[in-house]
Amino acid sequence: MIYKKYLFFILMLVCYACQIGDTDQTVEPFQSSQASVPHPPAKVFGSLLYEVQTSRIFDDGKTFVDCVPKVAPDSIMKAYMANKGNANFDLKTFVNTYFDQPYKHPVYNEEQDTASLIDHIDKLWGTLKRPADSAVFGSRIQLPYPYVVPGGRFREIYYWDSYFTMLGLEVSGEHQLIEDMVKNFAEMIDRFGFIPNGSRTYFLGRSQPPFFALMINLLASIKGKSVWVEYLPYLQKEYDFWMTGADSLTVQNATSQRVVLLDSKYVLNRYWDNFDGPREESLAEDVLLARESGREESLVFRHLRAGAESGWDYSSRWFADGNTLKTIETTNIIPVDLNALIYYLEQTIAKGYKQTGQDALAAEYEGKAQIRREALNFYCWDEVLGYFIDYNFKFKTHTSNPSLAGVFPLSFEIADASQAEKVSDFIQQNFLKDGGLISTLNYTGEQWDAPNGWPPLQWMSFWGLKNYDKDSLANTIAKRWVSLNERVYQRTGKMMEKYNVEDLTLEGGGGEYPLQDGFGWTNGVYLKMKSELEQN
Repeated sequence: MIYKKYLFFILMLVCYACQIGDTDQTVEPFQSSQASVPHPPAKVFGSLLYEVQTSRIFDDGKTFVDCVPKVAPDSIMKAYMANKGNANFDLKTFVNTYFDQPYKHPVYNEEQDTASLIDHIDKLWGTLKRPADSAVFGSRIQLPYPYVVPGGRFREIYYWDSYFTMLGLEVSGEHQLIEDMVKNFAEMIDRFGFIPNGSRTYFLGRSQPPFFALMINLLASIKGKSVWVEYLPYLQKEYDFWMTGADSLTVQNATSQRVVLLDSKYVLNRYWDNFDGPREESLAEDVLLARESGREESLVFRHLRAGAESGWDYSSRWFADGNTLKTIETTNIIPVDLNALIYYLEQTIAKGYKQTGQDALAAEYEGKAQIRREALNFYCWDEVLGYFIDYNFKFKTHTSNPSLAGVFPLSFEIADASQAEKVSDFIQQNFLKDGGLISTLNYTGEQWDAPNGWPPLQWMSFWGLKNYDKDSLANTIAKRWVSLNERVYQRTGKMMEKYNVEDLTLEGGGGEYPLQDGFGWTNGVYLKMKSELEQN
């Protein structure tokens, strides 16, 4: 029977569930005093969750954690505990009896084949838009304003996806929807102290690349400078989240959550997760990987979760051997992109304080940004390669995995002119393919490695190169990416989450789940790039 077959897994994973719920062993998520943090599925459904996930009654581990209970969770657990030992107990029947599976919103239909891509995307905004949430059981975090989801299995709002979606919404004139989404993120900052990976309770241990400051500046370009003042408290609170523990770092204790003290002088950031158990939405996969790795399981789980916070889940950027997920070491790495984003956050906070007349605080954050710029150049610039590279602080060396994260210092004008010239040359020689830019130079089968190209990285590269007047290369990237999007749309009628930029007859692949269509950030980057090219 399934139950007996997975008894060992279940017993082991119940221990993980207890650990997740044990506040003495893990760092609890940030929370405001105004509202309690809702419980994730591991706390609500305990052993039921672990049996469902390890029994693999759903092809996708995200399905069950997104299911909506038909009755109160405590009633479900009472029924489960009372019946699970019965000889005729069938787990799948039980789940179908007590849960509604998440609704699959249709995206594609044959009528869209004849529509222009821009018309198709205009229709997609309506398909991907969700109204303000009503109170329901389940893992969804209730949001008070309308928002746009990515599409496919991603049925909730996602943090960094949303910025690139907003780029397209701005082109489409959907200004109110942009503001509504910003308000949702501000509400989550107020409630939890940070923006979760997505609006699900099982994401409450981690965030994603901090693009909130970019959203604020996008909204300010629409509504004016008052936006900096209105959202300054939320920008500050997000910054405090990323810098938690920085003031207590010492040579003996040089790391704390998302901050690392380097050479007794600089504090830079890393990706992290407040929990060290398996991800609930990928529980069976995480447990199997941890066991096969031969490493301390809680450490592997922490690295996996931190990799998910990076948004690059998964990539050779985080692998000690540059090839296999079993060697993941995310929390040992100072990422170029993360620290460039926090540099921009510091600058945006400074603008907010300047706008309110608090010049001393504005100067303080301008100073923080300049120190970070100095540190980022010192630790992450590789003069031999002529490129920005992630830094492994454990081994005090650059990683050996160049990626498009190395262009982020150009996006935020951290690089000098000489560095920008070298980065431009490196990208042209190593990353540029017929359909745009590959994400890394490694072919591992992971979705954030070659031969895949991703919309956010195309845009950040385009924007960064434009900042240094590398218009020829920037426009080449944009033209190839836009053409690839159009080619795939003509063939399939779909906008994909990612693309194969080397073999233009294939869509993107690899990773933990099938290729998804919809797709929020793809639509956004396509519209924005198309608009930029038409203006040139």
